[in-house]
Amino acid sequence: MKKKHITGRVSADSSLFKKEVWKAGTMIYPLPVVLATCGDFDKEFNVITVAWTGILSTDPPTCYISVRPERYSFGLLKKTMDFVINLTTKKLAYATDWCGVKSGRDHDKFKEMGLTPLRALNVKAPLIAESPVNLECRIREIKELGSHYMFIADILQVHASEKFIDKETGAFNLGTSQPICYSHGKYYTLGERIGKFGFSVKKRKKKR
Repeated sequence: MKKKHITGRVSADSSLFKKEVWKAGTMIYPLPVVLATCGDFDKEFNVITVAWTGILSTDPPTCYISVRPERYSFGLLKKTMDFVINLTTKKLAYATDWCGVKSGRDHDKFKEMGLTPLRALNVKAPLIAESPVNLECRIREIKELGSHYMFIADILQVHASEKFIDKETGAFNLGTSQPICYSHGKYYTLGERIGKFGFSVKKRKKKR
């Protein structure tokens, strides 16, 4: 009698896939790293580097950022209940890191990093002109989750830099802006494209 072979099942201590067991931690990498602006364009505003951010829903478009209550931006976020997510690039890498280690209590981050504030259409927080994409966000809920508070927000408007839009096709090519991500304490530019959504199930065209 032939033995049945069950594929895809191995014990946790299999010598084929040796793993070290660590304590619970924030090991979901890589992450987007963004510059979140907050405050009031006409009064006081600041920019904070955030890696804990992402999309929560597509309809309605909803996102979040998580911020420690000790951060200077925390009070500004609660005061105006809005923010702007500004995507980052290789050119903005230095400013991205600097804005994450310096406090708005002691520095005018826009001035010191040479960033240009632009007035938003729907929120009080400014856009960063040098960013390829800016998302205006209005906070709908704040969740206390331990070390960080999650600011859940509706995305009200998206601004895309025209220089990354193909004039012939109208397609927006964010890749040419050299976006960066964050992984375990380090910044990286994105690598080559290896596929697109749905490529694993796309039917191949038959050759004639």
